[in-house]
Amino acid sequence: MHFPTVCPGCAREVRAEFADSAIHDLTCPHCGTRYCVFVRKHKFEVLFDLGTRALLDGYAREAVASFAAALERFFEFYVRAFALERAADAAGDFGEALAALDGTWRHVASQSERQVGMLALAYLLREGREPDFLTPKALGADFRNRVIHRGYLPRRAEVDAYAARVFALIDRLLTELGGSAAHAELSQEQAFAAHLAALPEGVTAIFEEHPGMFRARRFGTAPPAKAGPGMTARSVNGASALNDAQTFARALAERGPLLDVFKRRPSPAGSPG
Repeated sequence: MHFPTVCPGCAREVRAEFADSAIHDLTCPHCGTRYCVFVRKHKFEVLFDLGTRALLDGYAREAVASFAAALERFFEFYVRAFALERAADAAGDFGEALAALDGTWRHVASQSERQVGMLALAYLLREGREPDFLTPKALGADFRNRVIHRGYLPRRAEVDAYAARVFALIDRLLTELGGSAAHAELSQEQAFAAHLAALPEGVTAIFEEHPGMFRARRFGTAPPAKAGPGMTARSVNGASALNDAQTFARALAERGPLLDVFKRRPSPAGSPG
């Protein structure tokens, strides 16, 4: 997937491909300027936006795969936020805590069931209650497995329902994390800082924040305290529904066009697509 950037040398648009690290070392094809774009967006956000774009474009099966991957990566984000929050509360060294977390995560990086186990324990320790959202029904696990592993071709309505389930769960847990999500965000900033320090002289650094289904809420207005028409009240005690189709539909109507415009903005003649 590509996104548009503007060359700091000639001000012409360049299409860049999203990198797994969110760090993009680029050379302008028009004037040769070297620059580096740091995208402040976490992997679960990018994956969910990919699913949203696929859904809007009519690729239902591909959307399910992206939504499922987004949920898995959000579970990792939650565990990281919790672990680094605890380290901060204990007045520990952030760098050491991050290194220990990275080393621990390597033991479960290729085993999704163990990652869910880490999420379950992190949620219990942080919230003091059972993670009621980890049942196969709540996660839509059967639908996901039919699509991804058995080749099932889902209808749009089924994908809408699954997307709503994933969206509402991530939205709920982000709300419960509140400011603690900043601990996981700081780990990304540290990776950016290390790459920035190693950039050769003359390479311009650019930091960007892109529109997205979750960032619109996290970096914009706070969620409402009371339910309005077509919305479900959110609660830091975990009272929000996990299959809130109305809330997802509302977010899709408000933020989906931002993703579509961002993707489809025309490039100048000669720019890579």
